[in-house]
Amino acid sequence: MKTYLNPSEVALLEEAATNLRDKLVIRLLFHLGCRITEALALTVEDVDSERGIVTIKHLKASMKLSWAKCRQRLGKSHAFCPKCGRKVAKAQAERQEHRRQRMLPVDATTLGMLREYV
Repeated sequence: MKTYLNPSEVALLEEAATNLRDKLVIRLLFHLGCRITEALALTVEDVDSERGIVTIKHLKASMKLSWAKCRQRLGKSHAFCPKCGRKVAKAQAERQEHRRQRMLPVDATTLGMLREYV
């Protein structure tokens, strides 16, 4: 089963879109390779039209599990602590956020559409 769209299929999707916003979202997803949440989170400040660059800000959260008795890091399925060997009654969960950003070049057509949309 095919899990991607080729350029001609993306062009058909773009032609079928009835408004500029939808056409722009389709172009951003295809040309930047970003996720839908990343495309929808773009702000005016993320677009550098002089340099032809869009900055994608990425935030990912994960949970870090540890055993309170000896502070050993645990996996989700650990029933016993790998350090001290005790049975893990309840692991401590700590939320960790990972931030990064990608600066991606954008073609002139997409930049023009972004200017028109804003």
